Amino acid sequence: MTLLSTKEMGQDQTKQQIEKGLQLYQSNQTEKALQVWLKVLEKSTDAAGRFRVLGCLITAHSEMGRYKDMLKFAVVQIDTARELEDPDYLTESYLNLARSNEKLCEFQKTISYCKTCLNMQGTTVSLQLNGQVSLSMGNAYLGLSIFQKALECFEKALRYAHNNDDKMLECRVCCSLGNFYTHLKDYEKALFFPCKAAELVNDYGKGWSLKYRAMSQYYMAVAYRKLGRLADAMECCEESMKIALQHGDRPLQAQCLLCFADIHRSRADIQTAFPRYDSSMSIMTEIGNRLGQIQVLVGVAKCWVIQKELDKALESIEKAYEVAEGLGNKLGLLKVHCLCEGIYRTKGQQRELRNHVVKFHECVEEMELYCGMCGESIGDKNHQLQALPCSHVFHIKCLQTNGTRGCPNCRRSSVKPGFV
Repeated sequence: MTLLSTKEMGQDQTKQQIEKGLQLYQSNQTEKALQVWLKVLEKSTDAAGRFRVLGCLITAHSEMGRYKDMLKFAVVQIDTARELEDPDYLTESYLNLARSNEKLCEFQKTISYCKTCLNMQGTTVSLQLNGQVSLSMGNAYLGLSIFQKALECFEKALRYAHNNDDKMLECRVCCSLGNFYTHLKDYEKALFFPCKAAELVNDYGKGWSLKYRAMSQYYMAVAYRKLGRLADAMECCEESMKIALQHGDRPLQAQCLLCFADIHRSRADIQTAFPRYDSSMSIMTEIGNRLGQIQVLVGVAKCWVIQKELDKALESIEKAYEVAEGLGNKLGLLKVHCLCEGIYRTKGQQRELRNHVVKFHECVEEMELYCGMCGESIGDKNHQLQALPCSHVFHIKCLQTNGTRGCPNCRRSSVKPGFV
């Protein structure tokens, strides 16, 4: 037997084992699939096969919420890609490294690895990955509350999805856009985009993983709750939770528990909300989703405010502040100042009240969370918004009234050099 045919046999065996693992994984036998893949990783000398099996391990650990392990495999995959000396493999491995950091809420690192991907001169394969790179980068900018850049990245990702007829990517981008508009409180758009994602799942998703359906239902639930349509929110969230439980998707289970808690809080059923916040928090802490932790702590604080337990509310807010500051999540800080303002107003503590009013306005200014036409805040109540081609966002009514002769925010930026 020649050396070449031995090598080919090894490659075939690796391929078969990867396939076997995928079949186990798709039939929800996750632990067995992981054992098969780890054995391949241990025994295979075929670098391309090792690269593929690392990709499977990265995806599986991402879906299970084991983000630190995901990062560990992503680092090994980069070394394997360097061994292969192929820019396409390297681009893919840097994307996985970016995604691992995104999941761990290390947003600056995510952006930096995404930029590395976009600067690589690979072939058409790399270009097809650029849509996913732009999506990950947009999610990271959103985590840092840099809204204009986040929207720019999401729109770029959407263009890649359309140009490559990539419906799965389009579905994921629509969910991220739903999340984006939830933050900015344009709840019509926050609902429109996940509904569009759900349509894509219905029309094209026969062979897709059920996580796409679960993801779109979850973001629809969030938007419905914000719109006060609590029965619809509950229905979508239950659908999402059912799939998350079937697939052992811990990150989504945590998100759904948070959404259930928020729905109960909206119904003023605080006693039902608290245990759901607790369950969500314990998963968020276990997997390292610090953005989720901020949302839970803010929700808990709002429950204490409803119960007029203001000191307990402040305790929860203080924890949220620490996490938000550690992450660089400015929107989280804004929410903290807003809640504190209300609490200190009720307590009649003028000095603390003034302090939080000042900090609130500093956050608004820093995030450019105001309409460049009327000067009013964006994101303090439900408003219909519209982005210009530069990705600056305005009230639709202001654009309709004033028309657009270029973007006033961009004009101001050019007058004030160094102001971003």
